[in-house]
Amino acid sequence: MTAQIIDGKAIATQLQSELSQNIAKERKNKERAPGLAVILIGKDPASQIYVQKKISACAEVGILSEAHRLDESTSTDSLLSLIDTLNETPHIDGILVQVPLPAHIDPNTILERIHPAKDVDGFHPYNLGRLAQRRPLLRPCTPYGIMRLLSELNLPVRSLHAVVVGASNTVGRPMAFELLLAGATVTICHRFTKNLAEHVALADILVVAVGIADIVPASWIKPGAIVIDVGMNRINGHLRGDIDFNAAKERASWITPVPGGVGPMTVYSLLKNTVDAYNGVHAYYAK
Repeated sequence: MTAQIIDGKAIATQLQSELSQNIAKERKNKERAPGLAVILIGKDPASQIYVQKKISACAEVGILSEAHRLDESTSTDSLLSLIDTLNETPHIDGILVQVPLPAHIDPNTILERIHPAKDVDGFHPYNLGRLAQRRPLLRPCTPYGIMRLLSELNLPVRSLHAVVVGASNTVGRPMAFELLLAGATVTICHRFTKNLAEHVALADILVVAVGIADIVPASWIKPGAIVIDVGMNRINGHLRGDIDFNAAKERASWITPVPGGVGPMTVYSLLKNTVDAYNGVHAYYAK
């Protein structure tokens, strides 16, 4: 068996084209375009690249973005003040704070300060709570993008056994909620899980989001499984996922590459959340 490669970049490009057309239609009835504010603290090279990709993607679909680039020494109070201003700025529909943050800033304090209706990363406790209650509004971008990938390829989810390796607040936990919402039976594995190989071997759908290369050997993967690799590890100047792609593709039925799999869909989901906020999510939160 050789897996079919899931081309996340091609799917995201098509979806962004459709999003661009929808924005153009909306603009005929509205005075302004959707607006996204991106906040970057410090000069982390990877973060700067990610921010630039998001800004470029906004321009491609017709979202107006504004970048707030702050010094590494920016205080928590200064950052909170900026967020308060953006929360009240009418032409800003979404606020994104690029992580990781400097060590002296607590990310939870920052994320909770963003108004839930402008939380286009989907990380605010209110939005995560809505997803857990099966009433999602703005959804965490990477899990949301993965579910859209599966949907676009007409891959089954309901009644299958999904195993998520990694339990972060940004990917693993909301990924489990998304899979539950779609009708899967879900196992979530973490650093305290015993016999990880046994859990992985049961997965019809395997999502690995740890950030450690080769944490899941290909030999553990159930033949015919759908494999979603969220890991991004830079090794010897090259990006690699959490799974040995070349070996895993000989066991899986479908598999995402790194790069070019999940990453483009994460960016698409950010754009989609921003447009959803622009199109009326604010009014719903105000009820």
